[in-house]
Amino acid sequence: MMLFFGSFNPVHNGHIALAEYAVEHKLCDEVAMIISPQNPFKQNWELAGEMDRYAMVEMACKNSRYPEQIRPSVIEFLLEKPSYTVNTLQHLTENYGDQMEFSILMGTDLINQLPLWREPEKIVAGYDIYVYPRPGVEMTFTTPRTHFLEDAPQCPYSSTEVRDRLERGDDVSQMLDAEVRGYIKQQGLWTLARKISTLTAALSQQESAELYIERGKCYYRQNEWGNAINDFRKAEELNPELEEARQFREMVEEILEFRYKDIYNP
Repeated sequence: MMLFFGSFNPVHNGHIALAEYAVEHKLCDEVAMIISPQNPFKQNWELAGEMDRYAMVEMACKNSRYPEQIRPSVIEFLLEKPSYTVNTLQHLTENYGDQMEFSILMGTDLINQLPLWREPEKIVAGYDIYVYPRPGVEMTFTTPRTHFLEDAPQCPYSSTEVRDRLERGDDVSQMLDAEVRGYIKQQGLWTLARKISTLTAALSQQESAELYIERGKCYYRQNEWGNAINDFRKAEELNPELEEARQFREMVEEILEFRYKDIYNP
């Protein structure tokens, strides 16, 4: 079984194309798309709910060309958090290793980060790793059991770009499965209003200059200049060295001065 780990936030057509490639090229009997509940390298506020992401992966797998061989997995929802790949592999090997062999599918960006993961030596020694190319990212780390998939499909967009396009209201029909798109719309995922609400909840737990900037940018895109400038000022107060906060604050001040010049120059 090939394990395809990811936040899948959201799952997009590029993810499914890679899983289909693995099946077509007989790299494995099945692909398990393992939804990560918490990536130690990502902030939680960026993630949609676990069950939302599972539902979307389930839809995308069902609508793939190999629905019997490409399936979602919630195994990491059940294990200790934060999720570490080595812990998941150990659990699967101890409980199912007598029934199947496990391999891992990842991009060149992730194989390069592997030495920074928890107990990477166990992953390197114990598992075959199939690596697909990511545009513009050369593979700089390898293992004796690494297999580079030179002809694997390269996706020109990421989940981050998909989320950004959804927040802007741009077309994502070429990026997402139709049923996944319908689910996102129905649940109101990745709208500016939802992002503001999520960031506000995160800020209520802990103040962060970076989060204030993110929320300020949301207000900025909605032309809510007062809320935007307040957030950028708060970010500067928390971290005066953040150039991005200063630049956005000055942009808002210029907009306000231009739009309301009669107030500034009576």
